[in-house]
Amino acid sequence: MSDTKILDLSRRAFLRSAAAGGLVAVAGSAFADDMDLQSVIDAPRRGDWDDQFDAKAMSSAAAVASNNPIFGPEAIPNIQQAIVKYQEIVAQGGWPQVNPGQKLQLGVADPSVQVLRKRLMVSGDLPQATGISNAFDSYVAAAVKRFQARHGLPLDGVIGDFTLKAMNVPADIRLMQLQTNLKRLQEVKGDLGQRYVMVNIPAAYIEAVENGRVVQRHTAVVGRESRPTHIIDSKIYEVILNPYWTAPRSIVQKDIMPLMQKDPTYLARNNIRLLDGKGMEVDPKTVDWNAAKAPNLTFRQDPGKINAMASTKINFHNPNNEYMHDTPQQGLFNKLVRFESSGCVRVQNVRDLATWLLRDTAPWDRQHIEQVIQTRVNTPIKLAQEVPVYFKYFTAWSAKDGIVQFRDDIYSMDGAQQLALQTGLNQETVDGAAPAAAN
Repeated sequence: MSDTKILDLSRRAFLRSAAAGGLVAVAGSAFADDMDLQSVIDAPRRGDWDDQFDAKAMSSAAAVASNNPIFGPEAIPNIQQAIVKYQEIVAQGGWPQVNPGQKLQLGVADPSVQVLRKRLMVSGDLPQATGISNAFDSYVAAAVKRFQARHGLPLDGVIGDFTLKAMNVPADIRLMQLQTNLKRLQEVKGDLGQRYVMVNIPAAYIEAVENGRVVQRHTAVVGRESRPTHIIDSKIYEVILNPYWTAPRSIVQKDIMPLMQKDPTYLARNNIRLLDGKGMEVDPKTVDWNAAKAPNLTFRQDPGKINAMASTKINFHNPNNEYMHDTPQQGLFNKLVRFESSGCVRVQNVRDLATWLLRDTAPWDRQHIEQVIQTRVNTPIKLAQEVPVYFKYFTAWSAKDGIVQFRDDIYSMDGAQQLALQTGLNQETVDGAAPAAAN
């Protein structure tokens, strides 16, 4: 495939094809949360960041951003300030399109680097004082990493296909994206609560907020375009340790039935039991696995390490049978594209979130939680006080320090194809080697 055709691929399509080929964007633990710019600066693999910027000043700004929730009392004025900034950028002609003739990275000298420098200066990622030249030096590498941090991309400082695609979204489209998300913020009404959880679907991450500041951030896996995670305001009412997992009818029909035809031991190996309408266990040998339709039985997986929800399930009120949960497939959180579930939300470091949710529910401190998980006994726990949870769709936002963040419009809700970038994302398969995966 020619370079031109490659660049014509959407950033998301590129990433999907890379994932299909076994390429996974792995970030260090310091980069587990896209929004935590303090981690970006402090991380041991930050490259030349501290050498080229005033590290103390950048750290001060990032510290504000790191505990500033996406929506809260200051969210609207913050994004309004960003809109004014981008209106000025658009009025002055926007930024240039970057069309490199070669891969741009540290050490390269190419005329297209001049255009790249101008592009990064307009958006505030590269200081004007660094000047215009053909050299892709450490100043430019650090600016590219800053741009990547603002767009939820791996911080490698290289102009790859997906970084280039995000960089070449015109300024007027970004301005429209900010204005669209301002409207979404203005739709948030009432008191959010002293303690609440916010799931930002396009960013695929979770904030636990207390007294107006983020106390925890969690990388997440959310619903793919064909089976989206629903936007909803609700309340978390229960944490289940060592949950059972019940296979949805669609997975039984499409996945488990064919697997049982090939391997009659599949259910036993995956600790999945068959239960009839009275809760009585049914022997799999008595089922016709070649039948056109799946048996009218419940397929329930026992608690344990291979359980599709692993150690923890978090329930909130909703009509869609969605929930948040752990997963035995921790490698999913290292992917850049994390829009692969059937609506439910997988949570990295979910036990930290469960501990925070159960803080006022005696006797469930972290030690007790871990002890119960070790028993593999199914243990539902009602929260002493339900915690509000907000599933929202924000593809653009800004913190108090003026750092503007953008994410892909994964469900095509922003009204511009250049933001949607959805080609090739329709994944119908279930994650992991076994189909018995939580949705």
